[in-house]
Amino acid sequence: LAVCGTVNDLAMSGAIPLYLSLSFIIEEGFSLRELGRIVNSIQQAAEEAGVKVITGDTKVVNKGNVDKLFINTAGVGVVPRGVDISGSNAKPGDKLILSGPLGHHGIAVMAMREGLKFATQVQSDCAPLNRLVAEMLDVSSKIHCLRDPTRGGLATTLNEFASQSEVGILIYEDMIPVKDEVRAACEMLGFDPLYVANEGRLVAAVAPDDAERVLTKMRQNKYGAEAAIIGEVRAEHPGKVVMRTSLGASRIVDM
Repeated sequence: LAVCGTVNDLAMSGAIPLYLSLSFIIEEGFSLRELGRIVNSIQQAAEEAGVKVITGDTKVVNKGNVDKLFINTAGVGVVPRGVDISGSNAKPGDKLILSGPLGHHGIAVMAMREGLKFATQVQSDCAPLNRLVAEMLDVSSKIHCLRDPTRGGLATTLNEFASQSEVGILIYEDMIPVKDEVRAACEMLGFDPLYVANEGRLVAAVAPDDAERVLTKMRQNKYGAEAAIIGEVRAEHPGKVVMRTSLGASRIVDM
């Protein structure tokens, strides 16, 4: 999570992630075995993303001053010449592409924290998305916005696009992929999948003439295999996100 979160933040600006710093704040008495497991996981994630951990720090604090372990990362990358991706770049007509089903990370973390058991195991979608983004940029120079919908989920990300770009956004409920096990968990807990956190998904605003080409390329990557066009950018109702429901009605999707 620490590695992928920073790698993805860089990738969402169109940057090629290169280097990470990584620091631990460790509670006195923390298991060395567990620390080794975490460091191995960090190494695997960094290798998959193709980034190097080049600096860091370790601090041990008195028992009770930290909840076991804090991990702090920062990253450096390079934005290729000609790439201009920003939440303020969405344009009317752009198609909105979501890279995969919503809600797995948030539900998996909540289930672990609260000791919840479901008939089907829900696993986090945590993943590095930089190679997926690079492949998307290989086939299109008209990717205007990219964001990983983490805290606040897809709904919050789309509201940020609408506000920053001063456009309206229309999404279609039937086109938004949500797995049955996540939908069932959300119904049981009273959550809307649109607001549940994700750590291995992205949403892109792409010019309409390039959208199908980008979608096809995404589906060739394991982290975009279930990508879907879920809506479009409109000139009407700037700053608002509207969802067309499966019943044909419309509702405002707030932050």
